[in-house]
Amino acid sequence: MPAFFRETRFQPARILLLRTRHTPPQRHWIIGVNSRRSQGSRAELSKQRETLRPVCALGILKSTMTERVVFITGANGGLGTFVTKRFLEIDAIVVGGSRKISKEDFEWPNFVPLPVDFTKSNAVRDAVQSVVTRFGRLDVLVHVLGGFAGGSAVAQTDDATWEQMRDLNLTSAFYVLRAAIPHLRKSGKGRIVAIGSLAAVEPHAGLAAYVTFKSALTTLVRTVALENKDSGMTANVVLPATMDTPANRKSMPGADFSKWVQPADVADLVLWLADERAEHINGMAIPIDNPKA
Repeated sequence: MPAFFRETRFQPARILLLRTRHTPPQRHWIIGVNSRRSQGSRAELSKQRETLRPVCALGILKSTMTERVVFITGANGGLGTFVTKRFLEIDAIVVGGSRKISKEDFEWPNFVPLPVDFTKSNAVRDAVQSVVTRFGRLDVLVHVLGGFAGGSAVAQTDDATWEQMRDLNLTSAFYVLRAAIPHLRKSGKGRIVAIGSLAAVEPHAGLAAYVTFKSALTTLVRTVALENKDSGMTANVVLPATMDTPANRKSMPGADFSKWVQPADVADLVLWLADERAEHINGMAIPIDNPKA
């Protein structure tokens, strides 16, 4: 069992709340743990990060998520695989969406594959409707789908890269959010969790297209939270640093993998945010970094 579930103590005083500039107070805090913008030594921040563990246990989550209908985009990708398995393990009904996906990807009785191109408006609309038609409702949307391209300064970024990053990291999110929100509102306790990037708040040179649209995704999700704050639905975005996935290892073979974020840790956080009892967490952008970084 992951350490996330084994440790049930929670010390709220250890959470660092970082208010972003040019945003109203209270609702627009970014929860920053081990953030480079926080004050304190690296060792102190690492300890603070280790105390960020929601009060939950696997059995409790299983009792509240059983038979909840969860739609996951990018379900069989590097991170999506971990997220999908987490929800399957607690007996949620999981519809996994991806351009190419099949029942063989996850051999669980509560898994339903749904091939869909999330960059096509009509395809996304029909996919969401098919979920609701089959199960009668939609309780949770987890938007994992995204893509990465970098290495070029703004002046050298070509149209194809710009458009690809826009479609994968922003347009896909807009399409699925637009289609899913009415059904999530009807759920009464609908949950939206999107996967952004720490680069959205800590941009790096040479990643213009990627960070631009990941930043826009963060703003989009937080706007959804504001627009639906009185419905019982919540919307949050998780901002991981570089994750330890096969694709990242292949593209960056010389990197120190021990400093990367483990996908299982991100999946654990997503699972908690999707829980019915996480109703007090809304409109948040939550960074997750490796304390060794």
